Amino acid sequence: MSKVVSAAQAASLIKDGMTVSVSSSSGLGCPDAVLAAIGERFDAEGHPQAITTLHPIAAGDMYGVKGIDHLAKPGLLKRTLCGSYPSGPSSAEPPQIWKMIGDNSVAAYNVPSGILFDMHREAAAKRPGVLTKVGLDTFADPRHQGCAMNAAAGEPIVSVQQFDGEEWLYFRAIVPNISIIRATTADERGNLTYEHEGAYLGGLEQALAARNNGGIVIAQVKRVVENGTLKPHDVRVPGVLVDHIVVAPDQLQTTQTPYDPAISGEIFRPLSSFRTPEMNIQKVIARRVAMELRDGMAVNIGFGISANVPRILLEEGQHGKVTWVIEQGAVGGVPLLDFKFGCASNAEAIMPSPHQFIYFQAGGFDASLLSFLQIDRHGSVNVSKLSARPHVTAGAGGFVDITSRAKKIVFSGFFNAGAKLSLANGAIRIDQEGKVKKVVEEVEHISFSGKRAVAQGQDITYVTERCVMKLTPDGLMVTELAPGIDLERDVLAQAEIPLAVANDLKVTPAALYQDRPIGLSLNGGASLGGAHG
Repeated sequence: MSKVVSAAQAASLIKDGMTVSVSSSSGLGCPDAVLAAIGERFDAEGHPQAITTLHPIAAGDMYGVKGIDHLAKPGLLKRTLCGSYPSGPSSAEPPQIWKMIGDNSVAAYNVPSGILFDMHREAAAKRPGVLTKVGLDTFADPRHQGCAMNAAAGEPIVSVQQFDGEEWLYFRAIVPNISIIRATTADERGNLTYEHEGAYLGGLEQALAARNNGGIVIAQVKRVVENGTLKPHDVRVPGVLVDHIVVAPDQLQTTQTPYDPAISGEIFRPLSSFRTPEMNIQKVIARRVAMELRDGMAVNIGFGISANVPRILLEEGQHGKVTWVIEQGAVGGVPLLDFKFGCASNAEAIMPSPHQFIYFQAGGFDASLLSFLQIDRHGSVNVSKLSARPHVTAGAGGFVDITSRAKKIVFSGFFNAGAKLSLANGAIRIDQEGKVKKVVEEVEHISFSGKRAVAQGQDITYVTERCVMKLTPDGLMVTELAPGIDLERDVLAQAEIPLAVANDLKVTPAALYQDRPIGLSLNGGASLGGAHG
């Protein structure tokens, strides 16, 4: 009996009140044809109603892959637990899911991605839930928001527990009735291979969670082949876990990308084909972030300015001295930018996301380069919530998992929002000061806890266009000043809180502000004129 069904037939399997898990990372690996069919069925029949969805990483984007927005209909979607949500520019119309969150027509939770994967694993093994220190003293902690994104999210999903003399967060496992995953190829028995995919994500864990609890697994693929033609080492999800196959030959590899063999590791691009950043303020910040790295490090990067750091190393002839590791699973190579973020070209390996998150949660890597929206007096960072323009941020994603025990974190961003800046004569010039301060008394959402970082001895640095700050037991300290910046006027007066100033305040090397290579060295010790590294 064939496992191939239409998208409409797959959608008909979802009953009112079911819990549905979806494997995706924005446009990457999104089973969009199946999600579209569920939305179309609801429009035509009024069913399924009141479903709960689980999305360890965002399903869909704002650029052509609707993902969760196919389901964002009052009456259809009752509750959703997401590691992240579709995001985009403030000038764009917010996705429907954000409108539902804002008007409380869905109970919405933002659960750290790694924890959501852990919840699937525990559900698959029929264990009660996840005991973790990831998320303590952040928005995931029930003493803060407990992952709730709105008033409709009134049912607690996390509690604080004492175990073996220590404090832990406990997330009860949630069992999916249906898991919808995606691959490239299925054979007639449902064995799945991922040869055109940019990541494996968590399809296997999500399939196990449904199958082991009597649920149904639906796999969307580009094509179906004859039994016995797939190599067993290539099969990432075995057919014994797959109930139904939906063929969608036009599925995108990732956002606005039908297919790029370099993303799936089938070819390697020449290094000369990667564009390096144009000379601007963001490049200056990325250069300064790069100075924090050392030869041999394994380094995670996030979206934003830090995503350009691999290109800085390329430009400086330092490519290969750092191994990049990203939450979607790529290890090594060159992480991609913009719509393709989350993918890498020329990767050495691609790990399943849940395994990558185990690596991150335990601090097995050397450093993480991430962005910030706000920094407060404790050194805590908000990257996950912006009330005025919620769809500008995707939520936390893997940020909480990554930062929970990272040995070294370098946060990067602009000191305040809205300033008009320029480069002139090897220095920064503030042409018009910004109106929104980003160094504040208290962040709106604690994505990263400065208090826990101090207690754990984490090495925390904040790089901005006008200064570098370090987190100390007493709070934030300015350790380095950009040329052209006045300490009192441009830094201290632009923060809502008092900032300590290092006795040996350094000046950022002028080379960073020139439109030519800076002579970056990652071999340790002082570099570029002795700036703090």
